[in-house]
Amino acid sequence: MYNLAILNNGRKTMKKIKPLLILSILIVSFLTVLPVTAQNTSAVEFDGGEVLCPPGVYFSNPGDCIPLGPSQTLTERARNGFSHPPRPFLAMLRDESLSRVPYQYYRVTAYTINTYATLEDAQNKTNPIRQVGPGESIFLTYIQMERTDRGVYFRLSSGEWMPGDGERHTPPAVFRGLEFVQPPQSPFGWAIFELDVRAEPGYRGNTTIVRTLRKNELVHVYGSTTVQNEEWLSIGPGQWVPAQRVAVVYPKITPPDGVANGRWIDIDLAEQVLTVYENNQMVFAAMAATGFDPFWTRPGLFQVYRMLEAGPMSGSFEIDRSDYYYLDQVPYTLYYDKARAIHGVYWRASLGFEQSKGCVNLSIGDAAWVYYWANEGDWVYVHDRTGNTPTDPALFGDGGA
Repeated sequence: MYNLAILNNGRKTMKKIKPLLILSILIVSFLTVLPVTAQNTSAVEFDGGEVLCPPGVYFSNPGDCIPLGPSQTLTERARNGFSHPPRPFLAMLRDESLSRVPYQYYRVTAYTINTYATLEDAQNKTNPIRQVGPGESIFLTYIQMERTDRGVYFRLSSGEWMPGDGERHTPPAVFRGLEFVQPPQSPFGWAIFELDVRAEPGYRGNTTIVRTLRKNELVHVYGSTTVQNEEWLSIGPGQWVPAQRVAVVYPKITPPDGVANGRWIDIDLAEQVLTVYENNQMVFAAMAATGFDPFWTRPGLFQVYRMLEAGPMSGSFEIDRSDYYYLDQVPYTLYYDKARAIHGVYWRASLGFEQSKGCVNLSIGDAAWVYYWANEGDWVYVHDRTGNTPTDPALFGDGGA
């Protein structure tokens, strides 16, 4: 079975994880068990004098016994990457307490909103001091809510007042990454959406549906094949899923060119995953969301040049500013390429596919883990093995959230 363990690593923001988390990890982890049990580990002699080998993996003819029965099954599965017993997978879910932030968010549904110095001015809509927008993505933070006979009003963290033209917003529980007790040696990933697992790769014929993966469910990846120009992943004996619906982590064996200290943040644009390496070993992995066409996340080797625990992000790319956004108190930001940054998101409900304006989006808790691990000057390596992301500098602006 795949073993999972709990580690209290003593980071300055990490809290001791309760023993109950062991159970939750076992529930969310996938556990592949080969349906072969050896009742007798000694060789068995047939009437004709032939000897059946003890159950095991035999890549070459053992000579003194016949590797059939359970041994044949184990050997065939071993050739396809299924070890027996399965290789240990030692990791823990990232501390859930890192997901909490000291902010109350408000999503403005009005295209534009004015702010006022006093509650009275906000009620009378007189003497506005600031206009936010126009834009379709406006999130503000507030510290006080006041219900009056003229409506609901909010006091912003800046002290300004605004009318309640919107709705209070609670950051969704998007995803929790993995912190590794022992570096993984083989690929694994997460289901981006709920999807069916099929007994054979491809959609041809009446392929049996073995089970259904939950959104964000962890799977081990043993190999892949292509059927009708679509890549399929093997996640267990007789279990196949389409590759485009799984965010896969491929552990690195060597550091990127230019990284000499064994410490870097790795962003895989093809798979939409972020991994963290220390001493040339993976210590953390999570799903991400990067830039979509034409707001790609630029490939290359960069360094973190500024770290901000929380702060606003705003901007627009269209000439008429119709795509203007204002995002107050974006948490755990690491700027590494102009305005492109790794940061937490409170406005997205899913990760694992391209959807940002160039930044690398993580769940709030995962971004917090990376933020407290990182230092200014740390390397950030962004790559796309498919070549679908352009590399011409002329195609990249400053980037955005």
